[in-house]
Amino acid sequence: MDELENDLDDEPHLLIHSRHFKTPTDPDTGNYLPSGAERAVPWVAIAPVVNAIRVLERLVPAGGLLFGASVHNRTHPNTRTGSLIVDTIRTRIEDFVNWANAEADAHDLPGEVIPPDPHGKIGLGRFRRSLAWHIARRPGALVALAIQYGHMRTVLNTDESGRYGSRSRSGIHQLVDVETALATSDAAADLAERFEAGEGISGPAARRALLQATTGPMFQGSLVERDFPVKHTLARRHLARDGSVLHDNPRASCSACSGATEPPCQEDGRLSEPILDRCVPNSGNIVRTDRQAFALRERAQQLEIGADHVPGPPADRGLAAAQQFRDQADEHDRTRFTIEDITA
Repeated sequence: MDELENDLDDEPHLLIHSRHFKTPTDPDTGNYLPSGAERAVPWVAIAPVVNAIRVLERLVPAGGLLFGASVHNRTHPNTRTGSLIVDTIRTRIEDFVNWANAEADAHDLPGEVIPPDPHGKIGLGRFRRSLAWHIARRPGALVALAIQYGHMRTVLNTDESGRYGSRSRSGIHQLVDVETALATSDAAADLAERFEAGEGISGPAARRALLQATTGPMFQGSLVERDFPVKHTLARRHLARDGSVLHDNPRASCSACSGATEPPCQEDGRLSEPILDRCVPNSGNIVRTDRQAFALRERAQQLEIGADHVPGPPADRGLAAAQQFRDQADEHDRTRFTIEDITA
């Protein structure tokens, strides 16, 4: 494992080099390589993950699988090959929940108890759903996660990530589609509720977004395995509705309503939805609420405070960014309208 510098905080990240076995082929002959091949992109991990791997490395023989069945499956010791099967891992997860709750009770820490899950037992598929949730709903916040899995929308067109995503009918790229559709419906419902409660909105796409949020179809329903193919098809249809899908971007303190023309945040035009880590403040697809304008002013204030503690050039950049945020908030205040303005 190699150390990777982290510019965002004081804790270094680590690069974990590993081998994959599902699709590697010999570059000269094209034949499948049963011995596997090193992943082209290493995994990026934080300290708890690295500590867990180091513990596993001490439990298994040198060169063995971290979750080798011959080591971890005490029912059939030394006779099982390969890694633990899904059912065994699911049982281990439940055992961990029970152990954690017993420890919480023993130490009188009720806030640390893992509550019962209303959707049943936690399995590996649920973890994949969690990854998809983060990729779809936290734009730019988990770039390292997206890169290490090769599933970020911006790299879905590469050969390696495409093969990985298509290895099963419920590949994580499909889960991302479903989570994105759910996120856009949540954003539209939130916009409609805030406007109905008297909050002001602004932006070139405000009226178009409000119309769709109050009268357009929503993508709803829970995701269960038996109806996943249908749910994924409906999700793709929902996201393909030109000009009527609202993508919320908390980090940019705005929302983007997909437009009839290519969004300026798309440099290559390959995708049908905005790229949320490239939001353009003056785009014709922008929608902003009072809450988001307030967040802009808070970010500006934080930058101004930080500028007092850094040297000249970084301070100047921080102050310039703070002024841009204040300008965007002021523009919202000048152009905002409320439900009273429409019904008056």
